Amino acid sequence: MTSKLSHYDDSGRARMVDVSAKTVNAREAEASAFVSMTPQVLSALGRNPKGDPLETARLAGIMAAKKTAELIPLCHPLPLSHIDVELRQCENGIAISSKVKTTAETGVEMEALVAASVAALTIYDMCKASDKGIEIREIVLQRKSGGKSGDYDRKK
Repeated sequence: MTSKLSHYDDSGRARMVDVSAKTVNAREAEASAFVSMTPQVLSALGRNPKGDPLETARLAGIMAAKKTAELIPLCHPLPLSHIDVELRQCENGIAISSKVKTTAETGVEMEALVAASVAALTIYDMCKASDKGIEIREIVLQRKSGGKSGDYDRKK
């Protein structure tokens, strides 16, 4: 871990990191989230009056990854070459995974995390009429590759 936070200058002011000297290379990140809900809400997903919550959440996650630099103040806008968001119904909720790729000077961890987060929020939005107690849990970076800091794999 680095001792100096890169998003602060010497006087402690927030700053966007200058990545112009960094090497352009392939970078990839995967993130996940979990939406915990009751069996009653899960069983009613197919009858949701707003439409299919899982497909809507998948599209929302993809759209959100593209907007990350507009949402997170110091993120760089990146040319994303691939975004994939998958949702899987489990016994006690919805498991979400996102995967984002680019060829750029900086990584796509934030894009993957934003995709998973917004997909989770979309599920909440589409199901909140059934249960306000739905919980969004475990938004985490699972894996990243490329860049100066090297690879990261949460599963290790």
